[in-house]
Amino acid sequence: MGIAICPEERGIFASLNVEENLLLPPLVREGGLSEDFILELFPNLRERFASRGTHLSGGEQQMLAIGRILRTGAQLLLLDEPTEGLAPIIVQQIGSTLRTLKQQGFTILLVEQNFHFASTVADRYYVVEHGRVIDTIANAQLTAEMPKLQAYLGV
Repeated sequence: MGIAICPEERGIFASLNVEENLLLPPLVREGGLSEDFILELFPNLRERFASRGTHLSGGEQQMLAIGRILRTGAQLLLLDEPTEGLAPIIVQQIGSTLRTLKQQGFTILLVEQNFHFASTVADRYYVVEHGRVIDTIANAQLTAEMPKLQAYLGV
């Protein structure tokens, strides 16, 4: 159906190197990004191409997990907490990559607790409480809705 998920725990195979992890998932349709393009998006992976999954930092593992689903040809990407536990510089790089993917026509459903990060990439926000959507806020309305959003966040 053209849907790919990048789970919170990343699912990198420790015994496989970067290239093997990238090539592992099957293509679901034509249009997947090439290995070279993925390595342009994530230059850290090019430097660590022969490294096993166990030798990658958390940020490199996250880049690899995202890169892996980009090869599949999926156009709807489900990303679960892609910035959790990552250094700010890696968070910035992932944000830049997500903006590039949006420009290329990918649809991204992002589950993220880091509101600052989400605000740099999201078009709209869904506030979920106890498994139910309790509010929707368009990015254009974010400033006006900030007091309500801060109340949801307990800030």
